[in-house]
Amino acid sequence: MTVYPGIRSRGLRFDVRPTLRLRLTLLNGILLVGAGAVLVLLAWLLVSESLHPVDALQQGSTVTLRDGTAVEAVAWQDDMVAQASRELLIKGFSALAAVGIVGIALAYAVTGRALRPLRDVTQTAQRLGEETLDQRIRYSGADGEVAELARTFDAMLDRLAAAFESQKRFVANASHELRTPLAVMRTEIDVTLSDDEADVAEFRRMAKVVRNASERANGLVDALLVLARSEAQSGRRLVRKVPADLSLSVQNALSAVKAEAERLKLEVTTELGPAPVVGDPSLLDRLAGNLIENAIRYNHLLGRLWLRTESSGGRAMLIVGNTGYEVEPADVPGLFEPFRRGGWERTGSRGSGLGLSIVRAVCDAHGGTVRAVAQEGGGLEVTVTLPAADTTPVVAGAASVPRIRN
Repeated sequence: MTVYPGIRSRGLRFDVRPTLRLRLTLLNGILLVGAGAVLVLLAWLLVSESLHPVDALQQGSTVTLRDGTAVEAVAWQDDMVAQASRELLIKGFSALAAVGIVGIALAYAVTGRALRPLRDVTQTAQRLGEETLDQRIRYSGADGEVAELARTFDAMLDRLAAAFESQKRFVANASHELRTPLAVMRTEIDVTLSDDEADVAEFRRMAKVVRNASERANGLVDALLVLARSEAQSGRRLVRKVPADLSLSVQNALSAVKAEAERLKLEVTTELGPAPVVGDPSLLDRLAGNLIENAIRYNHLLGRLWLRTESSGGRAMLIVGNTGYEVEPADVPGLFEPFRRGGWERTGSRGSGLGLSIVRAVCDAHGGTVRAVAQEGGGLEVTVTLPAADTTPVVAGAASVPRIRN
């Protein structure tokens, strides 16, 4: 028996409940004893019905016993049937009791062995913590339902360990990224205030450095909020789903970075066909904006930038490509992880390293995909694929006010 303590408001309460092992053992014992009892009763009925040798004799016949006593055949038959039935019931139920005890004991042992992985799952789950996520069941018994449960539990632990490690890495990187501009501001302020000969020009220079650092910190916080919002709405659980067009998002993003593109004298090529989708327009604008800002930020002087939107086969596509510094193909998947930058230029201080992470999260929230291909000679081409508007329902909020009848 397993004792589960429960606490009431007026005292301590204990709920005594049978374990799964005990319930299975009792069930097996009931089935075994029940089947044996049915067989004993069936044998008793067969013996009672079959022992009628007097029926073949003439009426009034007698039977001489071994001691020479003569008794009527009918009386002898009744005594013989009663004795046989009594011995059958006594010996049959005695044997059934012995078989039942042995069977229940064996069932308890076999059930315990079969349920051992479940006990291992429970013990492993009780030991789990942030520092013990490396523990696994590693069941090596028969390949059945219990083995499948053990493998599923181990796979879940692998995913949890990866999630915890990713979260720890994310928090460490975010702390480092936020600490840098704060340290710059504090250093500039301390150095300027400690200089007794600092003039207005020095204070203006300090103010500009502090403003730039605060803008960087503010941009990082905004990016973290957008990333958290996008990841919270993953799995097609968007709070807002209205008609939108990727081509309009691209046009808005281009107008915002027009000055930077002209400064670098980039050759911008656009093929903006209609790409209607249903989703959150603000997140879609951030998706296009991040892709285009990255394509310009990590480009070089007199480079190229090409943009294309289209819709076909129930899918809307956005393609953003750029020239720039070479990126190793093996580093491309890591660019979509938070605070990851590729190439020596991407390891600089420009950008927070969250741009493509936000793109991935927004794509996931809209039920789409994103992939990137490193270009020969340098640069990337990123392709975003989202479900077209005609395949996605629009979720519109509605409110109704009941009429009040007089």
